Amino acid sequence: MFGRVKPLDAILATAEKKSLHRSLGAFQLTMLGVGAVIGTGIFVLTAEAAQKAGPGMMISFIIAGFVCAVAALCYAEMASMVPVSGSAYTYSYAVMGELIAWMVGWALILEYAVAAGAVSVGWSGYVVGLIENAFSIDIPDLLVRGPYDGGLVNLPAMLIAGLVTWLLVIGTKESATVNAVLVAIKVSALTLFIILALPVMNMEKFEPFAPLGFGGIGAAAASIFFAYVGFDAVSTAAEETKNPQRNMPIGLIGSLAICTVFYLLVAAGVIGSVGAQPQMANGIGLEPGSAELTAQCAAIADQAVVCSKEALAWTLREIGWPQIGNLVGLAAGLALPSVILMMMFGQTRIFFVMSRDGLLPASFSKIHPRYNTPHVITIITGVFVALFAAFFPVGLLANISNSGTLFAFAAVSIAVLVIRRREPGRHRPFRTPAIYLTSPLAFLGCAYLFYKLDEKSQLLFVIWAAVGLVVYYAYSRSRSHVGRGIVEVHEADADAPPQPVPPID
Repeated sequence: MFGRVKPLDAILATAEKKSLHRSLGAFQLTMLGVGAVIGTGIFVLTAEAAQKAGPGMMISFIIAGFVCAVAALCYAEMASMVPVSGSAYTYSYAVMGELIAWMVGWALILEYAVAAGAVSVGWSGYVVGLIENAFSIDIPDLLVRGPYDGGLVNLPAMLIAGLVTWLLVIGTKESATVNAVLVAIKVSALTLFIILALPVMNMEKFEPFAPLGFGGIGAAAASIFFAYVGFDAVSTAAEETKNPQRNMPIGLIGSLAICTVFYLLVAAGVIGSVGAQPQMANGIGLEPGSAELTAQCAAIADQAVVCSKEALAWTLREIGWPQIGNLVGLAAGLALPSVILMMMFGQTRIFFVMSRDGLLPASFSKIHPRYNTPHVITIITGVFVALFAAFFPVGLLANISNSGTLFAFAAVSIAVLVIRRREPGRHRPFRTPAIYLTSPLAFLGCAYLFYKLDEKSQLLFVIWAAVGLVVYYAYSRSRSHVGRGIVEVHEADADAPPQPVPPID
């Protein structure tokens, strides 16, 4: 029915032949998840939500969080049952066949690499703002904005992408350690914001609650879905996890729960203290931080949070905590690299497994002899992330990333239901509760949010998918190990005859 399907047993056997070092536990996985999720979405893109939904963005966070929650339950069962690298790509390969798996892996490039570029741009905005305020200087826009944002090239965004690439080449364990420190800084900053903002809440700021109706709330949910992108990157670390059958579900669901609580509290603090009515900026439809919106905001005496590239720091300054606001801005500048790290981590592991399956060149899955990391594909990924960050604005990158993520989430929500019916007796350390309700809800939720994306993002996804099909039929299909009836062997065993693993047709 699904064409070339790589059996789960073959996937596990392949991973054992060419595997990554297992060094991550439940706590590290949860921190990796929190590090991947809490970032640009809440520190920067709050403005995007306010423009479309006003105070109703709290409902938008709930909608996006609910879709992620049901998708996370599907991910958790698949990740615990198939504890190898590859995330949605690997799950789709085992259940729905090679073509669907390829399209999911192709879509994940949008989720991870493009998202890493978006976060790099968000980080650049915070750092440039801090430097300009601290030293009373004006950095030329030509050097800190891309051509779509009134500049020439975003050099700070390129720089951070390069530094994260270097860190990932050094090694997974070292990356996770640095990430834990950055997560602590980030969570501390958000906690401080909540403590200071909630006591000065004014319920009048919540009226009107949905100035643009439920359509605005839905559109905002589709945009700020980016705020949750990354939790599934935890599943790409399955092959580097100790006791994955136990630790993967803890890392996935635990990190999502922590982040959802933070988002709701932060949104309440922003709305209740300074308001979030889209008409305040008179710039509905304009991208936060864009030259057009900045010009309109400058003409408004009583600026709204929707005008600020540093939404949380600006809010604290407005309610009488300027120094704390600067500290929160500094914390965001220090901590956002943890999100870039996890996005790029996830991308390199997807490429690693696709290469191991023969769908991408074998050189992509080479492991560094000293660091035990897939250094070739890490460097290639880093170059592309740096280019995305250098030339495109954060809003455009975020929406494009959302389209790929939603496609991958929808594929997993179908895969978990299919494999439950096909192999009901297979060992499942974690079982998705109410599978016949949870799985359809996850799929329908992803479809709804994709529908609410702007037309440009939808069109770009269709074009990207078409290019992926061309690449698959021109290169990958004829080189697929499953299609050729073999599995990849370890480099040390390159002279040994390949082992036959006939595909399931």
